[in-house]
Amino acid sequence: MADAQVKTESVGTVVVAGAANLAIAVAKLVAGLLSGSAAMLSEAVHSVADTTTEVLLYLALRREARPADPRHPFGYGKESYVWAFLAALFTFVAGAGFAITHGVTTILVHEHSGNYLTSYVVLAVSFAIESVSLARAVRQVRGESRRWRTTSRRYLRSTADTAVKAVFLEDTAALIGLLIAAGGLTLSHLTGDELYDGVASILIGVLLLVVAAVLAHSNISLLVGRAVSGPLHRRIEQELAAVPTVDRVDTLMTMFLGPQDILVAAKVDFRDDATGAEIEAAADEAERRLTGHFPEIAYVFLDPTRSRETGPRARTTQEEPSPGRDA
Repeated sequence: MADAQVKTESVGTVVVAGAANLAIAVAKLVAGLLSGSAAMLSEAVHSVADTTTEVLLYLALRREARPADPRHPFGYGKESYVWAFLAALFTFVAGAGFAITHGVTTILVHEHSGNYLTSYVVLAVSFAIESVSLARAVRQVRGESRRWRTTSRRYLRSTADTAVKAVFLEDTAALIGLLIAAGGLTLSHLTGDELYDGVASILIGVLLLVVAAVLAHSNISLLVGRAVSGPLHRRIEQELAAVPTVDRVDTLMTMFLGPQDILVAAKVDFRDDATGAEIEAAADEAERRLTGHFPEIAYVFLDPTRSRETGPRARTTQEEPSPGRDA
C-alpha cells in the first residue's frame, strides 16, 4: 500500500468518525436537556470532545503532509503529534472534567425530569452509528497489521499513525460509554434513585481520562523521538547485514519522523578489502533493499566504520522496549 493510499485511508477514517460524532453529540445534547440525565449530558460532552479531536486530527494529517523545506529538511511529520497531543488534552480537560463534575453534582442534588424514553432511543441510535465508525477503524487496523506482519494489538501499541489509533480508542470508549450510560439510566429508572445516573457520569469521565492519558503518552513518546518496534528493527538490521559487502552492522538507530516517515542511521563495518566504489554501491543497494521492503523508510544514513567503537559513547543497538511499553 502506497503512502498516499495510507494517508487517504486515515483521512477517511477521521472524517467518518468526526461526522458520526457530530451528529451523535447533537442528539445526546437534546436528549440530555430533555431528560436532565447527567450520564446523557456527559455522553454529549464526550461526543463533542471526540468531534473536536477528529477536527484536530484532520488538521494534523493535512499539516504533516506538507513537503520538506530548507528550514525543515525532514518535513513536518512530527507536527501531527503536536495536534494529536492537543486533542488528547482537550478530551482530558473538557470531556473528563465535565463528566466527573456533573456526575458528582447529580449525586448530591438528585434532580431528573424523568423523561427516559428519548434517552433510550438516542443511546440505541448512537450505538449503531458508533459501531459503523469503529468498524471502519478496525478494518484499517487489520489491514495495516497484516502489512506489517504483526497482530492488531501490537500494531495499535507501536503504530506512529496516531490518527487511526485515536479513532479506534475513542470509538471503543464511546461504545463502552454508551453502555455505561444505558446501565445508569436503567437503574435510575427502575429504582427512582439518581445515584446510578451520577455514578455512570463519573465512570464515563474516568473512561475519558484513561483514553486521554494513553493518547497523550503515545504522542509525547513520538515527539521525543521513538524508535521502530523491536521486530521491525531486527528486520532492518537483517536487510543491512544481507548486503554482500557488509561484514557487520555495529550500530543501528531508527526514529519516526512522522506517521509514514522513518529515519534509519547505522554504523556499518564493510569488508576490509572493499574499494570506495564498492562501498558506495553497497550503500545504494542497502537503501534500495530497505525502501523496497519498507516504503515508510524515508531516509537512510550509513556511516562506514572498520571496528566496533569502545567507550561510554558507544552503542551497538537501540535499546529494546520492555513488554509493558510501546514497542
